[in-house]
Amino acid sequence: MGLDALLLSRLQFAFTIGWHIVFPSFTIGLASYLAVLEGLWLKTGREAFKTLYLFWVKVFALSFGMGVVSGVVMSYEFGANWSVFAVRTGPVLGPLLAFEVLTAFFLEASFLGIMLFGWKKVGRGLHFTATCLVAGGTLVSAFWIIAANSWMQYPTGFTIDDHGRFIATDWLQVIFSPTFPVRFVHMVLAAYLSTSLVVGAASAWALLKNRRQPESKIALRMAIGMFAVVAPLQLLVGDASGKLAAELQPAKIAAVEGFWDTRAHQAFHIVAWPDRKTQKNDWEISVPELGSWLIKGEAAAKVTGLGAFAPADQPPAAVVFWSFRIMAGLGVAMIGLGLWGVWLWWRGGPERSTAYLWCAVLMGPAGFCAVIAGWTTAEVGRQPYVVFGALRTRDAVSPILAGEVSTSLIAFLIVYGLVFSVGALYILRLIALGPAAAEPETPPGLRAPGSPLALTSDQEALP
Repeated sequence: MGLDALLLSRLQFAFTIGWHIVFPSFTIGLASYLAVLEGLWLKTGREAFKTLYLFWVKVFALSFGMGVVSGVVMSYEFGANWSVFAVRTGPVLGPLLAFEVLTAFFLEASFLGIMLFGWKKVGRGLHFTATCLVAGGTLVSAFWIIAANSWMQYPTGFTIDDHGRFIATDWLQVIFSPTFPVRFVHMVLAAYLSTSLVVGAASAWALLKNRRQPESKIALRMAIGMFAVVAPLQLLVGDASGKLAAELQPAKIAAVEGFWDTRAHQAFHIVAWPDRKTQKNDWEISVPELGSWLIKGEAAAKVTGLGAFAPADQPPAAVVFWSFRIMAGLGVAMIGLGLWGVWLWWRGGPERSTAYLWCAVLMGPAGFCAVIAGWTTAEVGRQPYVVFGALRTRDAVSPILAGEVSTSLIAFLIVYGLVFSVGALYILRLIALGPAAAEPETPPGLRAPGSPLALTSDQEALP
């Protein structure tokens, strides 16, 4: 493909959203984790939970700020690169994005200050409430964003007026489109997995330096408990999402599985190289009949292949095929890490295994890689439509020149490469310091009931 304005605009948006999605995925899970830590501290009085909270809240603040900045940029891209899309879908998507700002962002912004700076200024109940509301705000934000994207994946509850604009006729159908429930759960679980893997990696790194570090022992066990439960659950939710997509977006699933012919007894291609030009896989390693069973529940079921669609209506098969396998492969690795961790926990403690600690460190970024790979599968698999079946991507781009887009793309590459790389490296450096970097002093008004610190203000309580 030539580097025309359409392709450059797609590359630019993919680049910016690829950076952006990492931060919300992290802050959604981290906000809930902070609420759990503070709740456990207030419930048990163990200072280890408070130390972990004070440590991770700094990481949350930085990640939240970077997520906001990277998200604002995309709003300008809608107007600059995708003005036709903005005009035609604005009557539907505009209110959904406005609801996200009015409900989620305002909720987060209102209580974020209390959460970050209110330790010595408000009571423990109000501070815990603020933390919970910020955590709830991140989930509400995910609700509206996934609702908007799910409508683009399979639009319902709308009509198109004489000017080509999408007009909502049933807002409940718009918000709760058929793919929304399972996609929302899938995204939230992905955020929790991403956060637990980062917490696990940070804790493992601290334990590699000091095996007796108490806060990191607790955090590692909490992380293991999370991805030991959520990773298998995510596999089930992902399977349900795939089966639904097979009914509503058969071309996407055909690309995911590398199916070209429509037939029963489809094989499952473990690895392959789909070739859009020849309309077949150049090579493949397959398991006979397993593909039909995975998609339809029985080997004799007929599954639609990409050959049933005109080449102009087919998504880029190779990109979708491999991005899905990256996501699925990392998911299997997460399940293995969780089961291994539970076994070591039962045997006396995962911190005793150097091999496990190093594997946990290496798996730290796996959640983010899986999120980006999954998002690529969903978005590229929807092509050539930006609103599935109703608006083609080529008809949604602004009337701009390739040179103009290339200039802004280069500028984004440079600015993002500098600003966000430095920010990400600073966050990693802060994480590497470990919970010992947390503030040790507990304000008198926030001492948990039953805590040893409630008896004296000049002694530190052991966990």
